[in-house]
Amino acid sequence: MQRFVRHILTLLLALCTAGTAQAKFVLVIDAGHGGHDAGAVGAFSKEKDINLRVALAFGRLVEQNCPDVKVIYTRSKDVFIPLDERANIANRNKADLFISIHTNALPKGRIAYGAETYTLGTARASENLEVAKRENAVITYESNYRQKYEGFDPNKAESYIIFELMQDTHMKQSIDLARQIQQQYVGHAGRRNKGVHQAGFLVLRKTSMPSVLTELGFISTPEEERYLNSEEGTRAMSRSIYQGFLGYRRLQGDKVPADVPAAETADEAPQSAAAATTPLGNKPAAQQKDATTRTPDETAGRLPAAETAETAESQTKTAEDETPVYKVQICTSSTRLKAGDAHFGGLAPVDCYEDGGLYKYTWGSTGDYREAVALQKEAGAKVKGAFIVAFIDGRRVDLAEARKRQR
Repeated sequence: MQRFVRHILTLLLALCTAGTAQAKFVLVIDAGHGGHDAGAVGAFSKEKDINLRVALAFGRLVEQNCPDVKVIYTRSKDVFIPLDERANIANRNKADLFISIHTNALPKGRIAYGAETYTLGTARASENLEVAKRENAVITYESNYRQKYEGFDPNKAESYIIFELMQDTHMKQSIDLARQIQQQYVGHAGRRNKGVHQAGFLVLRKTSMPSVLTELGFISTPEEERYLNSEEGTRAMSRSIYQGFLGYRRLQGDKVPADVPAAETADEAPQSAAAATTPLGNKPAAQQKDATTRTPDETAGRLPAAETAETAESQTKTAEDETPVYKVQICTSSTRLKAGDAHFGGLAPVDCYEDGGLYKYTWGSTGDYREAVALQKEAGAKVKGAFIVAFIDGRRVDLAEARKRQR
C-alpha cells in the first residue's frame, strides 16, 4: 500500500512539474544569417556578427530578469541555419513569441540612419520590398531552395503576391510588439525612428506565433556601422529590444519585472578603449547614440572643424539633440501616481515630467509625427483627452515648433 501511495505521489509530482514547465513563456530569439551566410557586409564588419552579439545580449537580459521565460536561440554561435529551420525551431518549441534580429544595408553611395521593425505582410512600399528581397536571398545558399520553398524566388516581385493572400491571425500582437520595440529604440537608445512596416519575410511566414523582424541600423552607413559594432551600441540596442519585450507582455496583461535601470546593465559589456571611440570622433561612448543618427548635412553644419578642451561642453550637444521626440500625454496630477494607476487606462510603461508644479504623464515615444498620431488614437481609446506633446533635448516645446523643425 505504501509503495502504491509513493507511486501515485511521484506521478502527481511529475505532472505538476510538467505543467509548470509548459506554463513558461517561450521566447525564440533569432540572430539572422550566420556561418557561410555573412548577410550584409560593411567596411570592416559583417551583419551576422552584429546580429549575434545583440541577440545574445538581449537573451541574457531576459534570462537574468524574467524567471518565467524560457529563452531559445536559433543559433548561439557562428553557424548557418536555413530559414525554414529557424521557423521550425519556434514551432517545435511551441514558442509564444519569435524575434528575428537583423542589420540593414543600402547600395553603395546611399546613406540612411535609424532602426525599423517589420511584421509579416505585403510590402506595399518599394523600399520595404527591397529589404525583404535582401533578407530572403539567404535561401539561395540552400541547394534545393526552389523545392523547399515551393518555387519562391526572392528576387521576383511576383513571388510576393502570396503575402497578399495570407491572413496572419497574430497580426495585431505582432504590430504591438513591433511598436513597443520601436518606441524603445527612440526613447532609450536615441535612434532615428524608421517606423513599423509590413513585408514578406519567409522567416516570419511559417511561424505559428506573433513574430517580428527588426533591423538595427545600416551597416552600409559608416557612422552606423561603427556604432553597431561598439559595446555601447550592442548594449543600447539589446536593452531596447528587451524593454520592448516587457512592454509587449504588459499589453498582454502578463506580470513582468520592472524595467532594468541602465546602471544595472553596465557590466554586461564592459567598455574597452577601442569601443569608446564614437562614429564621429573622440567623444565619450555614452554620446554615440546621438552621433550616429545625424545626416551628412547636419554633421557638416553643427560639428566644429577642430575640437579642443575649450569646446568640451559643446561636444555634448549634437544635431540629434535638436530632433523632436513626440509623446502622448494621458493625464496630469498634483501628486505623484503609482505604476498601474487607473488614470493611465492600462497603458504602460508611462513616463512623467514636472511642469508648473504638476506631474504630467506620457505614454509612447517616437521621432515620427505620423506614428505619434497613431499612438494618440490608440491611447485615446483608453484615456479620454489624450494629446500629443513634443520634446527637444528633454525640454517640452510647442508642437508647431517641433513640426516646423522637421520640415
